Parts: sequence; C-alpha cells; structure tokens
Amino acid sequence: MTETPNPNIIDADTLTGEMRPIRRVVFGLGSNLGERFANLQGAVDALADTPNVWVTGVSPVYETDPVDCPDDAQPFLNAVVLADTTLSAHRLIDRALAIEDAFDRMRSKVKNAPRTLDVDLITVGDRRSDKPELRLPHPRAHERAFVLQPWADLEPDAEFPGLGPIADLLAKAGADGVTRRDDLELGFE
Repeated sequence: MTETPNPNIIDADTLTGEMRPIRRVVFGLGSNLGERFANLQGAVDALADTPNVWVTGVSPVYETDPVDCPDDAQPFLNAVVLADTTLSAHRLIDRALAIEDAFDRMRSKVKNAPRTLDVDLITVGDRRSDKPELRLPHPRAHERAFVLQPWADLEPDAEFPGLGPIADLLAKAGADGVTRRDDLELGFE
C-alpha cells in the first residue's frame, strides 16, 4: 500500500519548485566568561534542536590562549560542531546570533572582547559570501588553531574552501596555546 500525501498540508518546496540542497556546515564555538563548558554544551544543544539542522559530530574540547584579545582576557574553551542542513546561510547566521544572545553574549566595540559564547559559522558547503553581515568561509578561521585542531579531530581529510586541506593549514598556524581537555566531553543527540 502506498501512502498518499495529505492534500491539506502545504509544502513550500512544492509551491515554489525550489530544491533545498543538504550542505555540510562547520560551526566554531568558544567561551571565556561564566560557565564556559556549560555555555558550549548549551550551544551544541541549541544547534541540535534547530529544525532542519542535523548535528553529525562534536569535537573534543580545547582550552586555548586568547588570540588578538585584550590583555586581561581569560583562556577560552573551544569546540567545533559539524552538521548537515537545508537552511540557508543567512538563516544559519541568524540562528547562531540568537544562540549567542540566549547566553547573554554582550557585544562590545573592543575587538575580540571576552564573551560568554561565540558561535561562528565557519563554512556552509562551498558557499561564498563577502557581505558585512555574512562572510563565508569565515575570514580568519583558516589561521586559527582553535578552529582547525578540533575540526581536524572530526574530519582529518577536510578541505577549507579555496585554501586546501585543514591539516596543512593547521601545520602552518601551529598549535601553541591549544590544549585538549579530555576531562570535558560535549554530548549531542
């Protein structure tokens, strides 16, 4: 017996004829204020609870020295989340900002000021954008060991769009100040 679609349910894709491709997304997470680990776990949970976002992997947690931050900045906890999604890059950045706001992220004019939570959109498939509100791939992630090392743990053969293997980028960036915290493990369902 075949199932007949319910004619009373409207599917936006069938109305517009648009296909929504599934894209691999890489999120970078960081926290250096408050309950750092709890903030990261909250971000993972919020991403996993996002409709049309399917978390496929969460990296080990790393404690990292602040990079390009004010002198009094405390160490960060960082991780990377891999997901598949049909959402647009603009919807994903809106979701990332909403998650940060839910964790009382205070925006500052001080560059790289301490924060309760940072949810960066690193890549969305091979999507590219150079708009001020959405820069893809993330413009500095390829230089940041605190992104590259956890990403390499999840996908050792991954490629950074337009720049090559993340393993090569990590070797160039170096891993000084990036320490794996095996005593902290983020979960996801």
